Amino acid sequence: MSPYRIPRPRTAAGRVAGLVGAAVGVAAAGLAAGVATERTLVRRLKADPTDRYAHETFGEQRYDDAFRLELPDGTDIHVEVVEPTRPVPGRPTVVLVHGFCLDMGTFHFQRQMLAARGDYRIVAYDQPGHGRSGRLETGEYDLAALGQTLRRVIDRTTPEGPLVLVGHSMGGMTIMAFAELFPELFGDRVVGTVLMATSGGLIAETKLVAPALLGRVGGPVLFMVSNATRYGGPVIDKARKSTSNVAWLLTRKYGFGTRKPSPALVSYVETMNSRTSADTVTRYLRTLATHSRFPALAALADTPVLVVVGDKDMITPVTHSEEIVRRLPHAGFVKIQDSGHVVMLEHADEVNAALARFLESLESVEER
Repeated sequence: MSPYRIPRPRTAAGRVAGLVGAAVGVAAAGLAAGVATERTLVRRLKADPTDRYAHETFGEQRYDDAFRLELPDGTDIHVEVVEPTRPVPGRPTVVLVHGFCLDMGTFHFQRQMLAARGDYRIVAYDQPGHGRSGRLETGEYDLAALGQTLRRVIDRTTPEGPLVLVGHSMGGMTIMAFAELFPELFGDRVVGTVLMATSGGLIAETKLVAPALLGRVGGPVLFMVSNATRYGGPVIDKARKSTSNVAWLLTRKYGFGTRKPSPALVSYVETMNSRTSADTVTRYLRTLATHSRFPALAALADTPVLVVVGDKDMITPVTHSEEIVRRLPHAGFVKIQDSGHVVMLEHADEVNAALARFLESLESVEER
């Protein structure tokens, strides 16, 4: 036998996997150079004695029913329902729809507030590929499919009665896709809509993916994984976990607007980000980049709408919310100072007050 090995021809998949693996290695090596500095900085930022949420218990909240909803393709969706402790006839069910690389915990404080009031029924669920919901086995994620998922959640949990839909970021886009598919439900079933830090289009111009993936593996990897994730996803996820301090710092930068955001909140958001696999992230990219549903907003023209945004949102900037309001001039518009993309966490008190006012305004309309 010859002492020299003749290399076997590599398949296209093998070449792509090797390329992605090499890129991840380069990115990880580059990031590793500053690991010690980043670790020190993160440790210092987290040691904030003034952090009002240092002892907040994030994660699971009280629910009266939790179940798995299976979609036609086999994807299972985690759903939770909170029943009102003092129900009021005619009050709408509030459906919470979270955003990209997050989960139902995004609405931690809003759900807490509504549950404490006890007069509204709450439905929350994790979008496909997020939180405790299953990932797609094949194909790409699509906003139209997310609109269909929202419909299935509603049909299962609230087949009758009024609804208020609350969507953050991609959750708002999901509601727009839902409106595009089922415009007849607005005004009849959907009596109010709240759109937080979202956009009707031009998402390709934003930094939507930055804290979720770029902060974990670096720009060169993001460029290639958009087409090659299925070959290198596990490798990419490993690199993401090895650079958690970078992710924490970039989540702080891109997600928040205050000069000194709560370290506990930053950690909570980064934890939600990190649970979302690179495969899921990249398979959402195309549908988010091509999202354009301004015409779908017409379905909301005759129902109450509230638009909320942070004035320092770097992911879906204020101009995107302003464009929604321009197309829906009857909408209420709340712009919260010194707030970034996760406005409902960063400035929970102000968002809760705006949401409560909006719900109360619906009550006054019902009483007329």
